Amino acid sequence: MKLYFVRHGRTIWNLEGRFQGAGGDSPLLPESIDTLKVLGQYLSNIPFDEIYSSDLPRAVKSAEIIQSQLQTQCPLETIPDLREWHLGKLEGLKIATLEAIYPQQIEAFRTNLAKFDTRMFEAESLYSTTQRTIQFIKSLKGSQAKRVLIVGHGANLTASLRTLLGYKEPLLRKDGGLANASLTILETEDFETFTLERWNDTSYQGK
Repeated sequence: MKLYFVRHGRTIWNLEGRFQGAGGDSPLLPESIDTLKVLGQYLSNIPFDEIYSSDLPRAVKSAEIIQSQLQTQCPLETIPDLREWHLGKLEGLKIATLEAIYPQQIEAFRTNLAKFDTRMFEAESLYSTTQRTIQFIKSLKGSQAKRVLIVGHGANLTASLRTLLGYKEPLLRKDGGLANASLTILETEDFETFTLERWNDTSYQGK
């Protein structure tokens, strides 16, 4: 099976530099709607069998925009397990402010999740956020689908997909996180071993 992962489009909170986890949501920016249409057109010739999205509005809207551009229509199903990492007390707060108060923790969140103390912020554990998403992905093993599109979130997908690829906790955010409206493609035959075909690709925006 070939799995196409897309991070939702850029939102108002993304623009404002706020933490936006499972406990927060803000609307897509007008320009990100246009970007998602371009991504949908870029993917339009791929005959997806299934589309899944986090049930948070920013992800559902992103999935619907992409879906509207596809030549082969297929159903969209929302999945709570694909939600963003629940970030507890960090939700909605400005990253720049938190960097001044908790410089080591915010740096750890960005570069080394093994050092990020989720309990300090009453946030979901790293294990919880990655395992719920990974378990959903592995549940697709019995499907007859050949190509599946999954629309989710930056922090959750970055950590979950790198876990599937065999990375250890300190390296889950190696090279940073996934960009808004980026495309990442993984392939698997047995849902135990996953190979990376494309990571964090936004090159379609220049086409």
